This record gives sequence, C-alpha cells and structure tokens, in this order.
Amino acid sequence: MPSYQIVVADATLRGREGRWQIGIDGGRIATVTQETLTGGEEIDAAGGLVTESFANGHMHLDKVHTLDRIGDAALTAYTSGDMGSALHSIELASAVKADYDRSWIEPNARRAVLQAVRYGVRHVLAFADVDTKARLEGVIPLLALREEFRGVVDLQVVAFPQDGLLCDPGAEDLVREAVDLGADVVGGIPWIEHTDAEAREHVRRMCALAAAHGRRVAMLVDDAGDAGLRTTEMLAEAMLEHGLEGRGVANHARAVGLYARPSLERLAGLVKRAGLGFVSDPHTGPLHLPVRELTAMGVPVALGQDDIEDAYYPFGRHNMVEIAFLAAHALEAVDSAGIDLVYDAVTTTAADVLGVTGHRLEEGGNADLVVHHHPTLREVVGHHEAPAYVVASGRLVATSTSSTTYHLTT
Repeated sequence: MPSYQIVVADATLRGREGRWQIGIDGGRIATVTQETLTGGEEIDAAGGLVTESFANGHMHLDKVHTLDRIGDAALTAYTSGDMGSALHSIELASAVKADYDRSWIEPNARRAVLQAVRYGVRHVLAFADVDTKARLEGVIPLLALREEFRGVVDLQVVAFPQDGLLCDPGAEDLVREAVDLGADVVGGIPWIEHTDAEAREHVRRMCALAAAHGRRVAMLVDDAGDAGLRTTEMLAEAMLEHGLEGRGVANHARAVGLYARPSLERLAGLVKRAGLGFVSDPHTGPLHLPVRELTAMGVPVALGQDDIEDAYYPFGRHNMVEIAFLAAHALEAVDSAGIDLVYDAVTTTAADVLGVTGHRLEEGGNADLVVHHHPTLREVVGHHEAPAYVVASGRLVATSTSSTTYHLTT
C-alpha cells in the first residue's frame, strides 16, 4: 500500500460522488483516489468537504484595525447611497497617516495574517500605501511579514500610491523606492487624479515601471458612482502597450456596474485581450462590479476582503468564506450556481486572477487545502466557520474546532 507524508482521508470533494483519499508528498498532491492510503500524518476529514485553500484578491493590510484611530467620518462618506462622496472619503481616511509608523502597523498586520492562517487564506494581494504621507512606513513591515509567513500565507505586496501620482508630487519616487526594496506589485489609483489626461498618465507611468522591473500591476479603478469613469479601460490599454498581458488586476471598478450594456461588452472584449482580471468587494460599498455578467462574458472575477476594521469597513475577520457569504447576498447569487460562483471567486478563480499557478485540488496541484466541518458547499458558505484543518505547502498549519455545550433546564 503506497504511503505518503500526509493523507487526508474520508473527504467529500466538489463535483465527485463518494468519499475520497488525498495523498500529499513534497508540497504537492500526489494522488486523489477512493482507494485506502497510509501516511506519516493522517487527517480524518470525517466526510467534510475538502477544497483548495483561499486567495484574497484585495486587502489594505497596512491599515487593518485602524478604525478606532480615525473615527467613522470616512466610512460614512464611502458608504453613501450613490458613492458620490467616495473621493472625499479617501481624503478623510488619509488622516490616519498623520502618525503612520511601522511600530504599530506591524502588529496590526501580523494579527490579520494570523487570522489568514486560521481561515485558510493562502494568498493575499496586500496593498501598502506609499505616498508622501505614508512614506515607506507601511510597505516595510509588510515585506518583513511576507518573508516570515512565506509558504503559509504568501503576500503579494503592492506599492500603492493611495493619494494619487500627479496630484501627490513625490509619490512616484516613493513607489520606485518600494519596488527597489522588493515590492511584488506596482499599484495605482488613477480615477482620483484631477483630469482624464492625468489619470491616463498615472496608468502609463505605473505600467511602464512594472514592465521595466518585471512586476505585475494592481490598480483601484473607477471606485465611485460615476458612469463616466473609464480608468479600467485605460489600465487594459496600457497593459497591452507595455507587454503586461495576463499580469494585471483591476480592483473595485464599481462604476462599471453603471455602464450601458454596449459599453460593458466593449470593455469585456478589451480586458480579455489584455488578460486583466477583476476583484470585487461588494460588501464594502453600495455599488459593485457586475460580477455575474462579466463572468458570463468570460472575464475572471475574484472577491476580496478589502478592509478589516478601518476607515472604509468596520468589520472583517480575514475569512474568505464569510466574504463569499456576503457576496452571495449582495450579488443575488444564492442558488447552487451562484454559490459555486462566489466560492470559486475566493479559491480557484481568485488564484488565477492573482497569477498563482497550480491552485487546483488535483494530482500534481499544490497541496494547499482546507478541510471543512460540513459536507456540502451550501453548509460551508452558510456557516462560514474556520476550517477544521488547514494544509499549506503540504503541511498542517492550523486546526479549529466548533462546539457548544448546552445547559438547559427541564
């Protein structure tokens, strides 16, 4: 009988009948079979659903747990009914950077990364503000955490000019310095520039920087209630111009949800040519990307946590199943196909959008798995508990239990 380093036994798998055994060796899935296996370490799934672990396509990791430092004025502006005050909310939120310091950013971020371990989040697109207020105080601790947690939670650190590029002179030099320090991704937020020409220049400069240094790009685009915003289109065009096909992420793109259908279809064709993936965070604002429509057009859309207890969102546990649960409601995706869609958007589709290869529960795939307490996807999303077991890079990294003792009188 073959023996493996780890065996996950008695597992329920999506789309497959019966119970399954998963053999893991060398950080890879060696076999998926219904035959009995033996292993140096055995995990009893007890019939629970086993899937790929999670990927978070959008997290402002340097800002987590800062809401109490700033109050909720920015939160009120960002969550207004038509998001007409989204730009003003960014201005209000920047106040937290008056005393930005890695000494308190690091423990806050570490807390969120440890939550990621608990909830089986294997990959995170982690934004760090890099501008004339934040300087490099946010990006430096994230780079250190990236090395510390590598192989358990892989952070793709984004050098993010939150306050703009043309409207924040000096920010571009800081982004370049962050890239030289090792930032994985060049960020951008072109829609907050003062003119369309400056927004296009913002995108061009950041894409040129990414291409010159072999980096990916990730930009917050069209994040307001204005159907006239077109920075998603600008990003796709610049990716094609700079040879960045398949190496970009468009976050938010909320204004796209206000486009007329012909404009949406044209955009879908362009972004497919550019290989541009999307990340939506429908729980953090009243407007959102048309996720189901773009998915039907063949455009990959992931979901992100976006924020944890900061100026834009007061909740969050870095639990991507909780995000799938919230998105199922916001996107009216509560039928079986919808639940599959939102779960893929925090697992396999999310990995594709982030450029992560091998993130599939199949022979030869990465041994990055979660073992749930429940056997069906509907129950998993409905309860959104921490997984019973989390396997990362072929080793067990977290276990969680869920139980209640009742003390009822008769």
